[in-house]
Amino acid sequence: MEDYLPISMLNQLEYCERRFYLMHVLGEMEVNAHVLEGTLRHEQAHTAGASREGETLTHRRVYVWSDELMVAGYADVVEETPDEHGQTILLPIEYKKGRMGKWLNDHIQLCAQALCLVERTGAAIPKGYIFYFGSRRREEVVFTPELRARTAASIRRAHELARAERIPPPLENYNKCRDCSLEPACLPRETRQLTRQAEIRMREAR
Repeated sequence: MEDYLPISMLNQLEYCERRFYLMHVLGEMEVNAHVLEGTLRHEQAHTAGASREGETLTHRRVYVWSDELMVAGYADVVEETPDEHGQTILLPIEYKKGRMGKWLNDHIQLCAQALCLVERTGAAIPKGYIFYFGSRRREEVVFTPELRARTAASIRRAHELARAERIPPPLENYNKCRDCSLEPACLPRETRQLTRQAEIRMREAR
């Protein structure tokens, strides 16, 4: 499944296309305290296996994929419960280190897991949850038609960027860069400055 996009990379894409390219295409990774803490929390939160409590069967670290969308990855947790008609409902749950942010990157990642589960099982998946360690809250994410369409578009964009062989420009919003572990490799301000200087020289040459 070499051409399949890791679902986790959709989170990076929605946060910043340049970050996605650096990580997925160029293999860049900076392990700082925030990244390490997130990794350790994930390891503590779920080990592969299953358990039952009442009518709810909980699967941990579930491998999911979509042949149609060409994405693959792990869902942290998938809860399997019956509805009032006895039909199986699956609820994907993703664990995140901090608090819910201003962007949809976590929602896109979770929705992609849901799309994979729908394709593989045909089960009803109306919603999922994201548990944020920072707030100790479980946020509900409803998989609306709009979110599903946005997720599919994000997947298409990710495949386009992976094939483009050209790194996207840095973000204009440097607030995101401040919290990014890849800022030392990305050099957004320096890249913007060099780009502006090159544009000035081109205009003067004309």
